[in-house]
Amino acid sequence: MPDHAISSRTVAVIGGGPAGLMAAEVLIAHGVAVDLYDAMPSVGRKFLLAGKGGMNLTHSEASAAFLSRYGSRAPQIAPMLQAFGPDALRAWVHELGISTFVGSSGRVFPTDMKAAPLLRAWLKRLRDAGVRFHMRHRWLGWDEAGNLRFATPDGEHKAQSDATILALGGGSWARLGSDGAWLPLLAQHGIAAAPLKPANCGFDIGWSAHFQERFAGQPVKAVVASCVAADGIEYKRQGEFVVTGTGIEGSLIYAMSAHLREQIIRQGNAILTLDLAPGKTFERVLDEVSQPRGARSMASHLQSKVGIAGVKAGLLREVVAKEDYAHPHKLAQAIKALPLQLLATRPLDEAISSAGGVLFETLDEQLMAPAMPGVFCAGEMLDWEAPTGGYLLSACFASGRSAGLGAAAWLQAKDPQ
Repeated sequence: MPDHAISSRTVAVIGGGPAGLMAAEVLIAHGVAVDLYDAMPSVGRKFLLAGKGGMNLTHSEASAAFLSRYGSRAPQIAPMLQAFGPDALRAWVHELGISTFVGSSGRVFPTDMKAAPLLRAWLKRLRDAGVRFHMRHRWLGWDEAGNLRFATPDGEHKAQSDATILALGGGSWARLGSDGAWLPLLAQHGIAAAPLKPANCGFDIGWSAHFQERFAGQPVKAVVASCVAADGIEYKRQGEFVVTGTGIEGSLIYAMSAHLREQIIRQGNAILTLDLAPGKTFERVLDEVSQPRGARSMASHLQSKVGIAGVKAGLLREVVAKEDYAHPHKLAQAIKALPLQLLATRPLDEAISSAGGVLFETLDEQLMAPAMPGVFCAGEMLDWEAPTGGYLLSACFASGRSAGLGAAAWLQAKDPQ
């Protein structure tokens, strides 16, 4: 129900992604006037692009496993997801007239797999409720009087608000509006942030010209990848990835990218170990590669005995010394634990998402910055990261809702009558 005590108040929401739109929905429901600003010609640009391959909204796994995907920031994300988790998100999507289903991987999608119908229905609801949208307004910070400054096609525009919610995104996909330009603007006002880093990203390896020409663009299927994180724990996951012209990318790599990135930062490179034959034990592989191959080539021998062919065989040739092919034990070891040396992450702007951002320690429990009372932060600009699989969107929706509720409560406390 609208809160008539704060119905004369106006909140500026800056950023038209899922976090900003959700904050606007919460505030308008409390009777607050909402002006939503975005630098792009239309809202939800990154949301729409992310949905092109199938709009993965959230995940159906158990709450403890779900929360673990947020790593060291799980304690900060937990209250938001407890208030608006995967089930609540699905129910909210259904209220917009969009049905959902759970895929074989446990991921949750709209039935039509598209983002556009959901966004259209949502924007209609917001406009009908009275949210005012201001496009092509790039936020420039505050002036000396505390007014919001925006660069627009018609020159600089200034606006006043009783509270402000910043939902400016991270630093990836700058062409869609998330360019991290807000970092120095907040630092000037005592709102601390961790540097932005690539998350859910690819990595450079430095293939030989032969391997690059032959295998770039090909998927590597049915492998188990593992790496050792900074805490000494080995992380292992089965899946597939894609060979690129410079290295590797894909869902399996994204799931481990945080550990691999931190390893590179720590020591200058990272080792990703691949089991190319996850259905076979080391002993079985050793027995099979030890069999006489007669007149067959080594490539034919590996294909017939172990199922290693194509890009998997290419990876072996790329990493294993030629003389080691004559030693069954060394060859079997390589098939079961092939070390790929990763040299660097791909650039931040290529990453699906970014790590780093506004520190939770500089915000209160309602996501307000005490250094600037009435300023709240939400979405990917906060210092958290998660793998793909619905976890990114879930936290964006949930944090936007939390910031909206926080702003409404703050306004209520200021004007209880």
